[in-house]
Amino acid sequence: MKILMVSAEVVPFAKTGGLADAVSALAVTLSKLGHDVKVVIPRYYKIDRSKLTLLEGPMAVAAGTSETWTAVYTTPMPGCEKLPVYFIDHEQCFGRDGIYGTPDETDFHDNPYRFSVLCHGAFQLCRKLNWYPDIMHVHDWSAALVPVILRHKCRSEAFAKTASVITIHNMGYQGQYGKDHFLDLGVPWELYYGANIEHHGGINFLQAGISNADMITTVSPTYAREIQTAEGGFGLDGLLRVRADAVRGIVNGADTVRWNPAADTFIPKTYSADNMEGKAKCKAELQARMGLPVRPDVPLIGIVTRLVDQKGIGELFGPSYGCMYNICDRMDVQVAILGNGERWCENEILSLQSKLPNLRAHVGFDEGLSHLVEAGSDFFLMPSKYEPCGLNQMYSLLYGTLPIVRNTGGLADTVQNYNEATGEGTGFMFDQLTPGAIFDTVGWAVYAYYNKKDHIEAMKERAMRQSFGWNVSAEGYLQVYREALQRGCGIML
Repeated sequence: MKILMVSAEVVPFAKTGGLADAVSALAVTLSKLGHDVKVVIPRYYKIDRSKLTLLEGPMAVAAGTSETWTAVYTTPMPGCEKLPVYFIDHEQCFGRDGIYGTPDETDFHDNPYRFSVLCHGAFQLCRKLNWYPDIMHVHDWSAALVPVILRHKCRSEAFAKTASVITIHNMGYQGQYGKDHFLDLGVPWELYYGANIEHHGGINFLQAGISNADMITTVSPTYAREIQTAEGGFGLDGLLRVRADAVRGIVNGADTVRWNPAADTFIPKTYSADNMEGKAKCKAELQARMGLPVRPDVPLIGIVTRLVDQKGIGELFGPSYGCMYNICDRMDVQVAILGNGERWCENEILSLQSKLPNLRAHVGFDEGLSHLVEAGSDFFLMPSKYEPCGLNQMYSLLYGTLPIVRNTGGLADTVQNYNEATGEGTGFMFDQLTPGAIFDTVGWAVYAYYNKKDHIEAMKERAMRQSFGWNVSAEGYLQVYREALQRGCGIML
């Protein structure tokens, strides 16, 4: 099958979050399964042209109200030589720091035009290569114009046998802009309503993509149900219920090469489900590095997170409201935090650190430390308000670190709640996101640590034997591709 991935970000070239990891990993897996896969992204300022190969000749792209000219570069995906990544080079759009924005301008004012260039450019790239995909698989709002262009402008051309799939990685980001930006999209005015681009008098990229794609996926079965509710749909739940027969939830895989405690070069001693001795060494190293007393007998709770509202930071760290102070003050535990994000939360964590001898934090991000937190902790706290898929809970399970999570999205699909009567489970879960619920569930885990040691050890081994590779996810996407071709083109594969 010929598959074109269209995304604003792909590791290792450009990344703001898990979207970039997922696109790269899925593309590599599909390529290694024998499919003809190509990836197209913008060539941002930080992507060095000198390390890429320039394709001969300019490429015309009809975004906005006139044709613009771009260059195209390419390079193989690292670790998968037969998977080419193509970069649309347009200095006005992409020759700047930031993918969607910067700290000073969090959402670039010209994003509708920038990502319209990407979407129209994806079609022009296929023409330039004389390569026409069976599937155009687009990711999130920034690529969501592709299904509109395919359905309303290109299906009668060389793309007549091409179907579209859109993957929603996070409903919280939809690409909503004023009506005056419609001209940036490079599509006729009749599509403002005809392609369901109009939203509350403006435009909504994700709504348009959902309305026009042949199939819709999101990154876990539970999240697929949640986005069809008023609470989880961010205003598009009604549309998703209308299109429910085309919605599928497929759990992302994890990079089990980079996240493997038996071969991890970031941790002081490797270990496996068959021999966990190295985990104790990792715990001692984490305690020492974070400035915590080196105690093997105390439960160590790790947190690696973006400090944003989605991650439940208000319920954890909110001044006079969050439960973290009480957790550390009332329980014999240690807490190691790695994260950055909202300034008030960074400041509050540093304030808590000055008051609590059993809480230590590193504000910022450190790849090596993130691996050490996963390896050295006994529990991993992840109280997300919503979590489409989540990766850290998977990393935790692979490292024998038991997750404490809210029963939502991908967390619900990957963590099995502890049964005190039988000892079954791989983590500890709560339903309502409140400081009290987090406190009680952490208390439940701490109680089990001190009083049900045999259960905890069995849970760690069970967690480490879970399988989170991408092959299962890729097979799920291939089934979706077959459905998309049948729906969009009447092709049976």
